[in-house]
Amino acid sequence: MSHIALARKYRPRSFADVATQEHVSDTLRSAVSRGRVGHAYLFCGPRGVGKTTLARVLAMALNCPDRSAEGEPCGVCESCTRIWGGHTALDVVEIDAASNRGVDDARDLRERAMYAPSGPERYKVYIVDEAHMLTREAWNALLKILEEPPPRVIFIFATTEPQKIEQSAAPILSRCQRFDFRRIGVSDIVSRLSAVLAQEGADASEDALRMIARKADGGMRDALSMLDQVISLTGGDVEADSVRRVLGLVEEAWYLELMDILSGGRHAEVFTLVERLADEGYDLVEFYHGLLDVLRTLLRLRLAPETPLDLPEELRADFVSRANAFEAADLVRMLAAAAELESQGSLRRSSNPRVLIEMLLLRLSYLDRTIALEELISALGGAPPPTGGAGGGGGLGTDSSHDAKHDTNDANTQDTLDLATTNKGVSQVADANGFARGVSVSGDDIVPLQRIEEAWLSWLDAAQTVPRGLSAFLRSSTVRELADGRIEVTPPPGPATERLRTSAVLAEVRRGLEPYLGRVPDLVLAFTVEAAPEAARITEEEVRRDRLSALFRQEPRLRAAVEELDLELMD
Repeated sequence: MSHIALARKYRPRSFADVATQEHVSDTLRSAVSRGRVGHAYLFCGPRGVGKTTLARVLAMALNCPDRSAEGEPCGVCESCTRIWGGHTALDVVEIDAASNRGVDDARDLRERAMYAPSGPERYKVYIVDEAHMLTREAWNALLKILEEPPPRVIFIFATTEPQKIEQSAAPILSRCQRFDFRRIGVSDIVSRLSAVLAQEGADASEDALRMIARKADGGMRDALSMLDQVISLTGGDVEADSVRRVLGLVEEAWYLELMDILSGGRHAEVFTLVERLADEGYDLVEFYHGLLDVLRTLLRLRLAPETPLDLPEELRADFVSRANAFEAADLVRMLAAAAELESQGSLRRSSNPRVLIEMLLLRLSYLDRTIALEELISALGGAPPPTGGAGGGGGLGTDSSHDAKHDTNDANTQDTLDLATTNKGVSQVADANGFARGVSVSGDDIVPLQRIEEAWLSWLDAAQTVPRGLSAFLRSSTVRELADGRIEVTPPPGPATERLRTSAVLAEVRRGLEPYLGRVPDLVLAFTVEAAPEAARITEEEVRRDRLSALFRQEPRLRAAVEELDLELMD
């Protein structure tokens, strides 16, 4: 007794049977029917989406004696049967480039391609799978025959990584017709699995098939292989519990419990949850991938509650309630933090992913300790957040789209302050210390200030009379009043220094400062020459200290907040 895998048994035998790839199958079928078949094709796309299948169907159509007028092969004649099954055929040869990748293999292929097909109406078709594995020398050996191929000889290259071919053999691309295959949608996979089960005399629930389709990630072959695996366990009907057992999927209840822990700030329970997952035999990496899907689902529900999603109806209400426990900005930060773990590749390289996942979940649970720098400065009496923004902090239950980021000197410097207090606490400290400026910036209502530093920053915050393009530069400058009443301005090194030297710009600065000082100031420019030894190295601590100093120069009240609340600058 021999069992034929479902992925092989139900492989399409015609162009029409290939799901989702109509842009490829329709073009090839039309080319066959009209006699306009190219001499070389490049099939690109993820694994299991029909590249080799369509290559075989094309070879069947070209050599089928009973081909239809529309270009479809019959699929049952001896020629079609041998090609479809991948057996040895005189005119159709499949080559695995992963094991035949050298220049000698390419020369042998080139020599065999020079022989004519076995019949006057037949085509010689060479299907080269995993073509990106061919060496540069092998591609060079094939270059001439691809440019001037023998009559009735067709090459089909299939690859999952076309960028490697572009890097090693770019001239090949211009000699081939390229088709990019798409991932197959969940609904198409579910429909195909239902049809296969009907022919197998088995039954499955909709939820079970959707689990398999999502796990397949757009690959029909993977979906059929997983279905075969589940049927091997159950012996017939397919249920959701069986799919979870075979594929190691984590039930939604675990993620709902996790969301309750995060929204409630129960940090210690993170370790308990992960320990229970490990004790019950769940793959923590699989749990992590499920977490990404859950966070994405919650974000979509938070932004648009009526969004149609691939969720069972009995779970939709639970997901909506968890989504409403967070602000959209919180879910964005959580999803970004979770995705970062995979983008860095540390999870795949780690021999102990449990620690990494625990640290990730702890970071998510401590989101209520992070607020935006803009909100902190606003609470201290500085410039308000930009209009149109969320304006809230980064804590849970606030509406802010900023993840503790502040644009420093227009250079996109991102700094995060991890607070040991809540947003409300910051507001109370700011009020108790009287950080509010109480300065109006409109017309005659401007109240002159005594301290030059406050007047300087108030003028820059108003931004009405600041020379165009110099706001960030002047904000980074230091100012002080000399004994004779003059005001000394020390700008940082940079190309804007020369512009500040001009009399027109200095006059504009004096006029702008006049309402804030109650007089026309006499400005003196002081320039510093910074020369560091060539062999000197800047340490990480020095970089951190310089960045914090720049923040202090922009907002002097921030220094008082850092000292009062014991804040720490996070990279």
